[in-house]
Amino acid sequence: MNLPDLYQSLKAEAAKVIVGQTDVFEHVVVALFSGGHVLLEGVPGTAKTLIAKTLARLIQADYKRVQFTPDLMPSDIVGTSVFNLQSSEFSLRRGPVFTQIMLADEINRAPAKTQSALLEAMEEHQVTIEGEMNRLPEPFMVMATQNPVEYEGTYPLPEAQLDRFLLKVRVAYPPLSAESEILRRYHHGFDAHKLDDVGLKPVMTPADIAEAQATILTVKVEDGILDYIARLLDATRKSPDLILGGSPRAGIALLLTSKTYAALQGRDYVRPDDIKFLAPPVLRHRIILRPEAEVEGLDADKVILHILAKVEVPR
Repeated sequence: MNLPDLYQSLKAEAAKVIVGQTDVFEHVVVALFSGGHVLLEGVPGTAKTLIAKTLARLIQADYKRVQFTPDLMPSDIVGTSVFNLQSSEFSLRRGPVFTQIMLADEINRAPAKTQSALLEAMEEHQVTIEGEMNRLPEPFMVMATQNPVEYEGTYPLPEAQLDRFLLKVRVAYPPLSAESEILRRYHHGFDAHKLDDVGLKPVMTPADIAEAQATILTVKVEDGILDYIARLLDATRKSPDLILGGSPRAGIALLLTSKTYAALQGRDYVRPDDIKFLAPPVLRHRIILRPEAEVEGLDADKVILHILAKVEVPR
């Protein structure tokens, strides 16, 4: 399998639909091949749902979308046992979590009890319903969205839930030139609800992802790079701007995603630049700022960039 060519094909096909969010799509693909989940944070209308639908079509994966609301129950996600009067037996009615790519739209609008229904699925790729374990299809990926501006009626994700997301990707407004192109496409008849008319061509199948992951495992990582990741984590824990630094799981996430990104670029080794590129989306949801730092105008990304500038890069 030629992973770089596959990666370029994915980006080329996605460009038929997605404009101005190249970095976001790259991060989502990195998470997919790394076997992780993604939290997309951005205001409404910035193509978050479109990215999820497009990726599912390109890899020919099952796709389901769940709109999270305050009255959503855990059984609405995982399913429930239903009594069949004809057979006098209980049968499992599977919820939307039994898919390959699940879009959890506005995940922070559901209460903690419902959010926690995803924890087992995201970590173990299985759900337990009335004491019975049920495996989820592979690959299984949760793409969740949340609005960073509108806080009324929302339930902030707890640290345990946030830590299950491999990456937190910020979805900004597109550049001016990209926004003009979006308007031009819609003027000429493009409709995001009619992807069949765009001519998207599937690039791979879900079975190909396992083969790609086997290739990623062969990527070399020198001891100097491993030490660099460890020193970055240590710096987050000692930063005067942070209450909570990166955990060992954050370091593992940075290692895995860096290997994936290197393989997608056609390299069999990880470079420090790979670490720098992926540090913000890996760490921004795993660190907690001190109130004084926020008052001074700092945010997670500024602190991460400051740490990256301070920690010596291996030669």
